Amino acid sequence: MKIKFSRHAKRRAKLYNISESIISEVLENKDLSGQGIHEVLENVEGFKYPLKIVIAVENDIITIVTSYPLKKGRKI
Repeated sequence: MKIKFSRHAKRRAKLYNISESIISEVLENKDLSGQGIHEVLENVEGFKYPLKIVIAVENDIITIVTSYPLKKGRKI
């Protein structure tokens, strides 16, 4: 599957210092076979809070819509 980053996702990643390689690693371990929009929550080393990654799957293309650390009050 091919992974694309939306303009918004690139800006959020830069704002929160999330590298594209971290997002790619998180998505490698997930089953994203269904079409549509998915939300992935993952604890990533180096971040105080879990990361939330919103993706859209169409055919063989995964588009990263946004990614950001969850706020303090939320848990996964």
